[in-house]
Amino acid sequence: MPPADVNDGRKVTVHYTGTLEDGTKFSSTPESEPLQFTVGQGEVISGLENVVRTMKKGDRKQATVPPESAFGPRRQELVASVPKDKIPDHFELNVGDNVQVSTSDGGKRTATVADINDSGVMLDANHPLAGRDLVFDVTLVDIA
Repeated sequence: MPPADVNDGRKVTVHYTGTLEDGTKFSSTPESEPLQFTVGQGEVISGLENVVRTMKKGDRKQATVPPESAFGPRRQELVASVPKDKIPDHFELNVGDNVQVSTSDGGKRTATVADINDSGVMLDANHPLAGRDLVFDVTLVDIA
């Protein structure tokens, strides 16, 4: 029988529901499909991993995870206005659409169309949950 401690390298199985502070659900595991991850491998946000580190098999816990331990703070430098004349005519964009954009280092990043107006399009490359406190209701199902 494996020890009950949740340490780096241990594979854990959890059920969770993630909500915003106002109760809006952003993610959860289906009852038949718990989440499995290896502690210390960066497979989940550090805040969720830190909650699980304090648990024993069968425990249920609710914890609030600050942005610094989740998807980081909102960064204004990841919001940019693109002039209309820089958008190809064949692009059909709507607010809320996700688009791939090129970064200054030649990489790619996903951005969300935040606004469309007469002068252009406002793109936001922040994670949708950046800057938000996240509330997790977690049950530790198993430790291997």
